[in-house]
Amino acid sequence: MNVKDRILQMLHDLRRYALGKGYEIELYYQEESGSLMRFANSAISLNTSDHLIRLGIQATLDKRQASVSLITDLSKVDEMKHSIDMAAEMVQHSQPLTYTPTVPTYKESFSDETAYDSRLAEFSGEAKLDYFNRVSEDLETPDLRLSGIFSSGSNTIALTNTHSDHSLYFRTSDAQVTAVLAHAVLKWELIAEQSAQAASDLHADPLHKELAFLVEQFQSTQPEQLPLGCYDIVFGPAAIAEMLGLMNWFGFDGGLMRRGYSFLQESDIGRRVFSPQFTLVDNPERVETFPFKVDFTGIPRGPYPILEEGVFKSFLWSQDSADEFGATPTGHTVTHKSLVVHGGDCAACSLPELISLPRERDVLYVPFLHYMNIVNPTKGLITASSRFGALLLTGAGSVRIPFNVRLTQSLLDIFGERVEWLSEATVPYNTTHSYGARNPVAIIVPRFMQVRGLEISHSNPTF
Repeated sequence: MNVKDRILQMLHDLRRYALGKGYEIELYYQEESGSLMRFANSAISLNTSDHLIRLGIQATLDKRQASVSLITDLSKVDEMKHSIDMAAEMVQHSQPLTYTPTVPTYKESFSDETAYDSRLAEFSGEAKLDYFNRVSEDLETPDLRLSGIFSSGSNTIALTNTHSDHSLYFRTSDAQVTAVLAHAVLKWELIAEQSAQAASDLHADPLHKELAFLVEQFQSTQPEQLPLGCYDIVFGPAAIAEMLGLMNWFGFDGGLMRRGYSFLQESDIGRRVFSPQFTLVDNPERVETFPFKVDFTGIPRGPYPILEEGVFKSFLWSQDSADEFGATPTGHTVTHKSLVVHGGDCAACSLPELISLPRERDVLYVPFLHYMNIVNPTKGLITASSRFGALLLTGAGSVRIPFNVRLTQSLLDIFGERVEWLSEATVPYNTTHSYGARNPVAIIVPRFMQVRGLEISHSNPTF
């Protein structure tokens, strides 16, 4: 019996156990295998791996719910049965919800391993080191030191419950690469990153070229403090994706909107609230996003428009939020979405091409936003600092190096009528966090986005 069959058989055995006890139970199985190589001061500082199995158990009794989670092993069936009994006991004493939660009835079983690549899942430490050596080739000096991470692995999720004998099964592979060159004396830092769903997505050469180009700029120009004021800003993919990650949270989530924690309202549906150049889709057909083609309640997922040429089309509703607020679930009971921003009409797809574009006024290039946070969710107001290789592209054609600056702006302005252009080329940017259960996330965004007249609220005198 292969691993997949063992997992599903174990879940169905647990389901039968719960049925025999008269419980209403949902089972969520998550298994991750991963390895991480970390670099600091041009040396390997950590080389580690892990393999974890988590089982989530949720019991429902009318309007009551209780959950138990454990780190376990496929052989520890008695421990899992005991945890099922524990959840069934706990639910009898839990506080009732104000609504009746839905336990889904799967009409058919579903299995998807199309986003799994064994070569990437089993990417060796030797291969990681070779990749980083090629990224940093001829760039390191006694003062210019390499740091970064290379994380790769696989993720398996399987679900079933006592309402039917069907199950859902998903398996993906992922990698996240971050390479940083930091100057020990001058304190500037440069970054290049890559996201991968398959081993064939990994290419060291583009990262090396980007870092080499930035090193040349930073070594030939004296950094300076920028005057406060409004600037035309070109955002790189990291900055764009991280802002969309916040928008995903307090922008178009239906449950948060009804709880008063969103800058969009139901009256905005059908209105143009963003730039007509801005189209955003939740598209699980894009394998680079580690997609779920069926959500955890069994709803099939296809391309789902969120913004169409700036027009807000729909809030996204998980099953639980839909139950609470009497809405219709939209197939978004998943651990992450597959957000895709359509490209625009600007041909620039690399830093040299961006710099060579004609411009009549100064343009600030911000590749990365650091320590981004929410100032006011109902206004879409966020704050963050530039970092990792910002450039000032002057109207006269030269390139200058600014110290880091702070932006405090509304997402409605950044993605609104001030958008000048979007790159035609798009790239997947990996926004995965390393805390908690493995949950690979990538957002597909334009390579660059230029926005007019954004205010710098603070300008640092040093890096």
